[in-house]
Amino acid sequence: MHVSSAVAAQTYWAEHAWLPHVNGPVVEPDVLIEVGADGRFARVVPDSGPCPPGAVRLAGLLVPGQANSHSHAFHRALRGTVQVGSGTFWTWRDTMYRFAGALDPDSYLALATAVYAEMALAGITAVGEFHYLHHAPGGVRYADPNAMGEALIEAADRAGIRITLLDTCYLSAGFGAELTKPQLRFGDGDADAWAARADALTARPHARIGAAVHSVRAVPAEQLGTVAHWAAMRKAPLHVHLSEQTAENDACLTAHGVTPTRLLHDHGVLGPRTSAVHATHLTAEDVKLLSDSSTVICMCPTTERDLADGIGPARQLASAGCPVTLGSDSHAVIDPFEEARALELNERLRTRTRGHWTANALLRAGTEDGHASLGWPEAGRIEAGALADFTVLALDSVRTAGPTPRLGAETAVFAASAADVRHVVVGGRRVVVDGVHALVPDVAAALKHSICTVRGS
Repeated sequence: MHVSSAVAAQTYWAEHAWLPHVNGPVVEPDVLIEVGADGRFARVVPDSGPCPPGAVRLAGLLVPGQANSHSHAFHRALRGTVQVGSGTFWTWRDTMYRFAGALDPDSYLALATAVYAEMALAGITAVGEFHYLHHAPGGVRYADPNAMGEALIEAADRAGIRITLLDTCYLSAGFGAELTKPQLRFGDGDADAWAARADALTARPHARIGAAVHSVRAVPAEQLGTVAHWAAMRKAPLHVHLSEQTAENDACLTAHGVTPTRLLHDHGVLGPRTSAVHATHLTAEDVKLLSDSSTVICMCPTTERDLADGIGPARQLASAGCPVTLGSDSHAVIDPFEEARALELNERLRTRTRGHWTANALLRAGTEDGHASLGWPEAGRIEAGALADFTVLALDSVRTAGPTPRLGAETAVFAASAADVRHVVVGGRRVVVDGVHALVPDVAAALKHSICTVRGS
């Protein structure tokens, strides 16, 4: 065990840190940080003077650990392969099914460990894994019906990060359509059987359990309430893919006479513990239903542009009161700073104006709001009592050199990349040190080996 293991109290000293302030976060110099044996911040003291003896000196900018609010770990094996030629979301999905069909608990453990280690190297300390690859090919249950989910939980621990396993209900291929052969691995028969299986999953110090509705096309309308009730009874996060493709909207209108958002609303799925992922193609009424219910919106800009999904109304939703979070989804890129940057830059392209999001707002989306959406409200802030999860970015790389340190938030969002991550600490434990993963010795080799295994090459 790694994240869940006991840690020794430790003192750190950061050259600069992005800290909460009554008027909004600010970058402070010479920050003394004491972490207790419980893995939480015991004391955070800005402008503390020189680094004291015995403290770990952290050069650069310290920010909260990043929350990757939407992940499909096995999609990492698709990187490069699905960028050949053209195609659509639906042809991409066919390729994804072929890779899904090759995985078993052992190969998924190896792949996910490497993927989560890549996330750690990018500054990510918690991941929301939208998990629907439940069973063996043909839909046959493993001896442990949650063997695949358990592999993901173990993988996160081996990689040193936190996980919220969003166990996903996936029952049909479309409105009224039976699962296709590749999808049989995803299905439990009905929502009651899904709930019974999900009941056997248990939280651990580094892992929490949530639920997901794959989409309105994958869960019959009359069974949506079962999933929502399961999450509500446990006060657990509930996530759902929403209106990523116009084809889904059209099919929902044909089947039910309402939009996917309205269908989710009518069956009690929306609410402050619910995250709607993508929310790309919405009506004005959809926006109102989401904002009135305080539903969280998870945007995945690098995947949405890779799949040519379109640019969702994130700014409109945020202005209406919906918290916004960020995810790397299909892992075309694993870089939380690129996701944050893309949210603003996409909106600039759409509107041909600048300045829709401040750097502080974008950092909050990837930290405090992201962690809250995954059921970790005690993470995502550098303050006493919070979980001691943080990332340190270099301010002297070829990307980040030049701006004054007080512009650290702007530098992090609009200049830095995952390559600028120097240190990552999770629960007081050093997971990345000087840009090297402390638990997975060669992340690139682990990725290559695990992906080649899945490909059969």
